[in-house]
Amino acid sequence: MFRIQFLIFFSIWFGVIGLAHWYVGRRVIKAAHFTREQARIAWVVVVLLFLIPQVPFAFFLAGVQSNALDIFSYLGYIVMGFFTLVLTFVVLRDLVLLIGKGINRAGKSLSRRRDEIPVSDDRRRFLVHASNIGIIGIAAAASGYGFLQAHRRPMVESVDIPLANLPLEFDRFRILQFSDLHVGPTIKRDYVEQITGQILEQKADMIVFTGDLVDGSVAWLKDDVAPLKELKAPFGTYFSTGNHEYYSGVEAWMREADRLGFDVLHNEHRVITQGEGKIVLAGVTDFGGKDFGSAHASHPGAAVAGAPEGVTRILLAHQPRSVAEATKFGYDLQLSGHTHGGQYFPGNYLARLNQPYIEGLHKHDTMWVYVNRGVGYWGPPIRLGTLPELTLVTLRKA
Repeated sequence: MFRIQFLIFFSIWFGVIGLAHWYVGRRVIKAAHFTREQARIAWVVVVLLFLIPQVPFAFFLAGVQSNALDIFSYLGYIVMGFFTLVLTFVVLRDLVLLIGKGINRAGKSLSRRRDEIPVSDDRRRFLVHASNIGIIGIAAAASGYGFLQAHRRPMVESVDIPLANLPLEFDRFRILQFSDLHVGPTIKRDYVEQITGQILEQKADMIVFTGDLVDGSVAWLKDDVAPLKELKAPFGTYFSTGNHEYYSGVEAWMREADRLGFDVLHNEHRVITQGEGKIVLAGVTDFGGKDFGSAHASHPGAAVAGAPEGVTRILLAHQPRSVAEATKFGYDLQLSGHTHGGQYFPGNYLARLNQPYIEGLHKHDTMWVYVNRGVGYWGPPIRLGTLPELTLVTLRKA
């Protein structure tokens, strides 16, 4: 079922991205005054820019994994990131030109002046060509800077969250949240070792992971995620699934997470005690888990079935949009990831189309929601304006 859905998605994606490359190619090549032979070469380059990122998707769908493919994937994702920036800037430029052209025509119509000299096609083409050169340069520079930002040491965001019914025994209780590691073609063991060490430096009371550990099979990535076995905390380490676990074989990865020492919360909860105080920690499957069978449908209500009443409830839910259902079951705090903070423009705006929040702390009705920006990235190894993050949540008695 998943492969059919993925094939449909890939076909739509292939068509949309192909159209985007045609549009950019037409706008850049036409304005460049190339000879016929130069134009053909330029179109070959556009076709290659289109095809190179699609190859990793095709092999992923076929279940093929290898070192050579990982290297090719890295190249493909870099090309994808560069092209999406070029596409964004070209579209924005063309919108400005279109609006300016409309305003100019309206002004001429209102003034009824017929003696003005119109802008020649050659001048218009020169302006487009000059801006194209600028766009390509800016996109290249932004891609390079974004690459460095994506690979920098994650920031540790310290967040105090006041909870009215928090037991005094849990005042100043510290939870280290990390999310969206995305171990796969471009993120490997060395980065996992770095993250593991940085998490242990915080000496948190509890460690929680909120989904999207991997992009690939257990057989291929088992050694890369192995350093996570070193994670230890006095009140345990916990794991909830993200959508990419489902793309990569969720049952196998749940077993592997358990082998690594995580307590996997599959629509279930744990009662955490300290002295006479108690809190409830629950975890749900990914919001889209239902597409992979009813056993994986996300159920915030089922996750706290049988939990003590009147006790602080904390939910691990990969996608922020789980908040709409979670508010019905008395949760005080939801910890999420998934969005990467938008990762880079225009993703920071597109992510808001299907998520209520994309980063940071928010109050949703009577419930707090914190959205972690993730320590990894998906696809293009680029971050712009949204740095990788570890979150140190301190619970406070309100």
